[in-house]
Amino acid sequence: MPPATFLRETYGGTLLLIKLQPRASANEICAPLGDELKIKVTAPPVDAAANEALVKFLAEKLDCSRGKVELIRGHTSRHKTVMLHGFKPEDILQKLALAIPIVEA
Repeated sequence: MPPATFLRETYGGTLLLIKLQPRASANEICAPLGDELKIKVTAPPVDAAANEALVKFLAEKLDCSRGKVELIRGHTSRHKTVMLHGFKPEDILQKLALAIPIVEA
Protein backbone atom coordinates (compact mmCIF):
# COMPACT_ATOMS: atom_id res chain seq x y z
CA MET A 1 0.00 0.00 0.00
CA PRO A 2 1.38 3.46 -0.84
CA PRO A 3 2.21 5.78 2.06
CA ALA A 4 -0.67 7.82 3.45
CA THR A 5 0.30 11.32 2.32
CA PHE A 6 -2.77 12.77 4.07
CA LEU A 7 -1.20 12.01 7.49
CA ARG A 8 1.68 14.02 8.97
CA GLU A 9 3.18 13.00 12.31
CA THR A 10 3.96 15.94 14.59
CA TYR A 11 4.69 16.62 18.23
CA GLY A 12 1.75 15.43 20.34
CA GLY A 13 -0.18 13.70 17.57
CA THR A 14 -0.84 13.53 13.87
CA LEU A 15 -2.17 16.04 11.36
CA LEU A 16 -4.89 14.73 9.04
CA LEU A 17 -5.43 16.64 5.78
CA ILE A 18 -9.06 16.48 4.65
CA LYS A 19 -11.21 17.56 1.73
CA LEU A 20 -14.70 17.83 3.22
CA GLN A 21 -17.91 17.45 1.24
CA PRO A 22 -20.90 18.78 3.20
CA ARG A 23 -24.56 17.96 2.43
CA ALA A 24 -23.75 14.39 1.37
CA SER A 25 -26.32 11.60 1.49
CA ALA A 26 -24.34 9.81 4.25
CA ASN A 27 -21.34 10.33 6.52
CA GLU A 28 -18.47 8.39 4.97
CA ILE A 29 -14.75 8.25 4.35
CA CYS A 30 -13.81 8.10 0.67
CA ALA A 31 -10.61 7.40 -1.20
CA PRO A 32 -7.70 9.82 -0.81
CA LEU A 33 -7.54 12.69 -3.32
CA GLY A 34 -3.88 13.59 -3.76
CA ASP A 35 -2.58 14.63 -0.34
CA GLU A 36 -6.03 14.81 1.27
CA LEU A 37 -8.51 12.24 2.54
CA LYS A 38 -12.02 12.90 1.23
CA ILE A 39 -14.71 12.77 3.89
CA LYS A 40 -18.43 13.34 3.34
CA VAL A 41 -20.84 14.56 6.03
CA THR A 42 -24.59 15.09 5.86
CA ALA A 43 -24.50 18.44 7.69
CA PRO A 44 -24.73 21.69 5.69
CA PRO A 45 -21.83 24.17 5.67
CA VAL A 46 -23.83 26.64 7.78
CA ASP A 47 -22.95 27.92 11.27
CA ALA A 48 -20.05 25.44 11.54
CA ALA A 49 -22.45 22.47 11.38
CA ALA A 50 -20.27 20.60 8.88
CA ASN A 51 -17.17 21.18 11.03
CA GLU A 52 -18.94 19.85 14.11
CA ALA A 53 -20.19 16.83 12.15
CA LEU A 54 -16.64 16.16 10.92
CA VAL A 55 -15.18 16.23 14.45
CA LYS A 56 -17.94 13.98 15.79
CA PHE A 57 -17.60 11.53 12.86
CA LEU A 58 -13.81 11.25 13.23
CA ALA A 59 -14.09 10.78 17.00
CA GLU A 60 -16.55 7.91 16.44
CA LYS A 61 -14.37 6.26 13.78
CA LEU A 62 -11.23 6.56 15.91
CA ASP A 63 -13.07 5.51 19.07
CA CYS A 64 -11.85 8.51 21.06
CA SER A 65 -13.27 11.59 22.75
CA ARG A 66 -14.08 14.71 20.72
CA GLY A 67 -11.34 16.52 22.66
CA LYS A 68 -8.68 14.49 20.85
CA VAL A 69 -9.97 15.68 17.46
CA GLU A 70 -9.23 19.38 16.88
CA LEU A 71 -9.92 21.35 13.71
CA ILE A 72 -6.90 23.64 13.44
CA ARG A 73 -7.13 25.00 9.88
CA GLY A 74 -9.83 25.49 7.26
CA HIS A 75 -12.82 26.52 9.34
CA THR A 76 -14.47 28.19 6.32
CA SER A 77 -12.90 26.04 3.59
CA ARG A 78 -13.48 22.54 2.25
CA HIS A 79 -9.75 21.90 2.71
CA LYS A 80 -9.17 21.23 6.40
CA THR A 81 -6.38 20.23 8.74
CA VAL A 82 -7.33 18.25 11.83
CA MET A 83 -4.98 17.52 14.73
CA LEU A 84 -5.50 14.07 16.21
CA HIS A 85 -3.95 14.36 19.68
CA GLY A 86 -2.10 11.31 21.00
CA PHE A 87 -2.33 9.29 17.76
CA LYS A 88 0.44 7.94 15.54
CA PRO A 89 -0.21 7.64 11.77
CA GLU A 90 -0.17 3.84 11.92
CA ASP A 91 -2.83 3.88 14.69
CA ILE A 92 -5.08 6.07 12.55
CA LEU A 93 -4.63 3.91 9.45
CA GLN A 94 -5.42 0.78 11.45
CA LYS A 95 -8.63 2.27 12.89
CA LEU A 96 -9.75 3.71 9.56
CA ALA A 97 -8.63 0.72 7.44
CA LEU A 98 -12.13 -0.68 7.01
CA ALA A 99 -13.55 2.74 6.10
CA ILE A 100 -10.98 3.85 3.49
CA PRO A 101 -11.46 2.32 0.06
CA ILE A 102 -8.26 0.80 -1.35
CA VAL A 103 -7.43 2.20 -4.77
CA GLU A 104 -5.19 0.03 -6.92
CA ALA A 105 -2.59 1.93 -8.93
